[in-house]
Amino acid sequence: MDYETIRLNTRDDVAVLTLQRPDVMNALSTQMRAEILHAVKDAEKTARVLVMTGKGKAFCSGQDLGDRANVNNLNLERTLRDEYEPMLKAIFDCAIPTIAAVNGPAAGAGANLALACDVVIATRSAVFLQAFTRIGLIPDAGGTYWLPRQMGMAKAMGAALFAEPVSATQASEWGMIWEAVDDARFADVWQERAAHLARGPSLAYRNVKRAMRGSFDNTLDAQLALEAKLQGEAGHSRDFKEGVMAFLEKRPAKFEGR
Repeated sequence: MDYETIRLNTRDDVAVLTLQRPDVMNALSTQMRAEILHAVKDAEKTARVLVMTGKGKAFCSGQDLGDRANVNNLNLERTLRDEYEPMLKAIFDCAIPTIAAVNGPAAGAGANLALACDVVIATRSAVFLQAFTRIGLIPDAGGTYWLPRQMGMAKAMGAALFAEPVSATQASEWGMIWEAVDDARFADVWQERAAHLARGPSLAYRNVKRAMRGSFDNTLDAQLALEAKLQGEAGHSRDFKEGVMAFLEKRPAKFEGR
């Protein structure tokens, strides 16, 4: 597929999906959402890790409000159901690890697009903004799901009600993202993180995601049973055998992703 609003490059098992509408701070249009959905599904088949980042000074400014000629004709329920939901679920359910490399401001649906990824690495100058109440809306694009789980209810409620920017440093300290790094080191850090995951045990990573996410809905008994099932799968993998041999032989493991 030829993309117009994004770029997808894959090298050394790392797929990098770049949002490419810098003139509007990578705002999400209907076309961009469709292209992201397609690219995520493609990367899942061809790479071992997926990185999402933005071109220019911003990661993503959220919904492109200039995407419709007349705001009175906006059907937000349909847009969320038919366009955002498939895209967000594809990212959240992606079989390979996903990293949001937040290179600048992430606002509204753009912030929550980042939070759909497994790991968020942000440059220290970036900010996260739940801007919705500024225009009379509620957080969407998964915001009401991810924020309470990652920040806690008190911080999530404040971020949503006050619509104040949360710095990358604050986001890291509050548990909203994995890490905030100095701007000068940002590219090197996320590239190193992506390369690390691309060399790792892919089946184990997939089962980590399943186990962690299942824990929110499970009792302890159910979670212990899920752990046993998934660990059993990992224990039969070639990567487990390689990991043990590498440990015994005191050498780096060479995982195949199987």
